[in-house]
Amino acid sequence: VQLQASGGGLVQAGGSLRLSCAASSSIFRSYGMGWFRQAPGKEREFVVALVWNNIHYADSVKGRFTMSRDNAKNTVYLQMNNLKPEDTAVYYCTRWAGGDYYRISSYDYWGQGTQVTVSS
Repeated sequence: VQLQASGGGLVQAGGSLRLSCAASSSIFRSYGMGWFRQAPGKEREFVVALVWNNIHYADSVKGRFTMSRDNAKNTVYLQMNNLKPEDTAVYYCTRWAGGDYYRISSYDYWGQGTQVTVSS
C-alpha cells in the first residue's frame, strides 16, 4: 500500500474529524499532495491541495478544513471542523503529479479512501 488514508467516521453536524494519509517514502518525498472527496451519486471533487508550499482550498471547505504535512512521518493530515451533512463523502488522498491542482488528472497515486459521514 503506497497511500493509506484513515480517520474517517460518523460525526454530528458541527463536529470535527482529522484524516491522516500515510505514504510510502518512495512516493511522498517533496511531492505535492491533495485531498478529494466523492459523495454517493456524484463525481469526485477537489477539496484541498498542498503544492509548492501553497495550500489551495475549495470554496466549500475554506475556513473549516486545514491541510498539513509532516515530512518526517511521510503523512499529510486534513483537519475538518464545523462539519456539515454535505461534507459526507469518501475522502481520498492523492499525490500531485503536475498540472492544475484542482484537476483529478493532475494526480497519479491514490489512496483507498476513508468514509466520512456527517449526521444532521
